[in-house]
Order: sequence, then structure tokens, then C-alpha cells
Amino acid sequence: MNDILRVRVARVTREAEDILSYELVATEGGPLPPFEAGAHLEVRVPGPGDFLRAYSLCNDPEETHHYVIAVARDAKGRGGSNAMHERVHEGDVLEVKPPRNNFPLLFARSYVLVAGGIGITPILSMARVLQRTGADYTLHYCARAPGRTAFHELLSQAPFAEHVRFSFDGGDPARGLDVKGLLATRQPGARLYCCGPTGLMKAVRDAATLHRWPWEKVHFESFTAEGTSAATGREEQGFEVTIRSTGQVLQVPVGQSVLNVLRRNGVRIPSDCEAGTCGTCVTRVCDGQPDHRDTFFQAEPAGDQRMLVCVSRARSKRLVLDL
Repeated sequence: MNDILRVRVARVTREAEDILSYELVATEGGPLPPFEAGAHLEVRVPGPGDFLRAYSLCNDPEETHHYVIAVARDAKGRGGSNAMHERVHEGDVLEVKPPRNNFPLLFARSYVLVAGGIGITPILSMARVLQRTGADYTLHYCARAPGRTAFHELLSQAPFAEHVRFSFDGGDPARGLDVKGLLATRQPGARLYCCGPTGLMKAVRDAATLHRWPWEKVHFESFTAEGTSAATGREEQGFEVTIRSTGQVLQVPVGQSVLNVLRRNGVRIPSDCEAGTCGTCVTRVCDGQPDHRDTFFQAEPAGDQRMLVCVSRARSKRLVLDL
């Protein structure tokens, strides 16, 4: 990695079931590079596989003496979260890139914050800033149950409690947050920030569209790096990808992203967030119908000619990519 920072794990804390937070400090002591709410760190996860994963910072940007990230163990993920939980301990030294921000907190007269699961991490950093500055905000936090809710105790107490609304669905989204009702009215000058799994993001995006929220006032960041059926409600299917320049045909199975399949077969694709938000991996589609799972094209529909290969899949049995 360029611009490597070496940080020491000062503390590991169990924040909820299968969720650990990591306090990181400079190995040489002193302040760390500054960051803004919504920023993330790219962490080199130790062990076989050489994982490089992005984790949002959840502490207050004024706290320059440390970084705090939280990681949810995902048994169906790409391996980074399991490695963090199993291999990273207090006292270990990690390599990270300086903070980057694709999800900045912009000025508004008021804020509606919506978080799902581990998507609370960048939203928590925003809430800390808004609380400190006396801004008008409400945080809606969706999770399965209190025991699976990161920072539940912190957000249930002053000064956050009066601003936070919890929604526990027990695993049934129909019992969760009434997103359409929440977004049915918009205060003048309000901004909406949402971070969480694909299903929540789609529900918020659809509700914001239905109730005519200006797209420049609606901001998303996804924590789902692999395509999932939550985006469409349909059963997940495997499909073929054909490389136009060589004719090579690759199989994209259920649970694997196009980007990872391309990489494993020697096809180099530039990427950054790997969550469908930054647009770095946009690829032209020559034939077939992509199934868009991203938030990058929320304001400008991509149609069938472009797709983000990090998260999007296929509605057709085959895609031909201009690679």
C-alpha cells in the first residue's frame, strides 16, 4: 500500500453479538492524520489471503489520538471479517491507508440518519459531530435485536438517546422501520444519510424517490460488497460473463461478485470501495441485462450499457463485458 500507516491495536471491545470494535493508535505515539465524519480506513488484514478491507471510522473526528472501527463477523463474506475477529488482538500492529471519505457530511438545516446493522459505523461518527455542534438530527437504527445492535448502550443514553429511534425486526424486514412513512415528509433544508445492507438501501432509495426527495440531498453508503438477493427480492442465480476481447467465458456463482471472479481469472479491474458507491469499477456491457445493485447510478440510471462489477449481477443468463 502507498502511504502506509502503522497503527497498534490498543483495545478490542465486544460491542454486540459478532461485532467487535478496534481502537487504533499510532505506533510511535502522537496524533494520527485527521479525518471527517463518513471516512473509512483501508486495513491490511493479517493472515493468508492478504485481505484489504475498508472499515468506516466511528469515533469523533476531533479525537486525533486514535481511530475506532467496528467489524461484524460475516460467515458468508469474503473472509476479511472472520480474519479480523480471529487474528487481530490487542497489541497487534496493523497497516492501514490514511482515511478517505466517499460519504461526507454536508451542511444542512436538519438531518435524517438511517443505519442498518454494522452500517451504524459512519453514521455514528456523523451523530457525534452533529451532537457536538448542536445540529438538528434524528437517527433511525435498524437491527435484528438489541443484543445484535452495535453501540446500543451508548446510543440509549444521554446525549444521544433523545435523537435515536431503534427498530428491531427479529429478522423480518416487514416488522422493521416504516421507511415510506418516515420519508413521507421532508423538513426544508433536510439531508438524508443512509448506510446499511442492500435491502434497507433499496427501501430508502425507493421511498425517497416516491416522496420526491431531491437526489442531491440523499446520500448512501453500502456495506454489502457481494451481490445479494436482498436488492431485488428474487432468488439469487449464477450466470456467465464473456470477455469481449478474448472470448473467455467465466462462471459467476451465487455469493460471488463479478469483480472477484474476474480477478481470480487474471482480468484486472480498477476498484476502490467495492460496495457500489464510488463508480471506479464501472464497465461497459456489450450484451445482456445487468441487475443493478449499486447506489452510484441512483440519480442517473445506467440502463443495460454499464454496470458496477463489484456489486451488480445479471438479469440475463449471460453478460458480455467490454474488457
